[in-house]
Amino acid sequence: MIYTVSLEINAPIERVVELFDNEENAFKWMKGLLAFDHISGDKGEAGAKSRMTFKRGKRDMQMLETIESKDLPDEMVMTYEAGPVFNRVVNRFKKKDDSSTVYETENEFIFKSWGMKAMAYLMPGAFKKQSLKYLEDFKAFVEEASDNS
Repeated sequence: MIYTVSLEINAPIERVVELFDNEENAFKWMKGLLAFDHISGDKGEAGAKSRMTFKRGKRDMQMLETIESKDLPDEMVMTYEAGPVFNRVVNRFKKKDDSSTVYETENEFIFKSWGMKAMAYLMPGAFKKQSLKYLEDFKAFVEEASDNS
């Protein structure tokens, strides 16, 4: 399953990319993120691997993040692996004007279990909705951080 979501952020592209490129900021906009542990590679650079731990209901869920490529401010590609789900996300930032940025993600999901394949087939909108929610949460964080700077 592949789809793209995007939105406009009311902040200059330099500010948006600066906040996106600091992994400590993930705790401020990724709901449920408990830990972001660097495993290998140069932290924050292509090839780096990190373990992310999220609170999901009463359970903790871990996923492996790998930075596939990094060419900011234009693009940063990451992969996420959690059990039977592999997710590749291409993050793109485009300057709309001096005070706004378009943030777009191209999302590809590969499912390794029949159960997840069935869920994706029956409820594809749920994945797109969750991806858009992450963008909206990031937008709110950036706009609030930019107002307070």
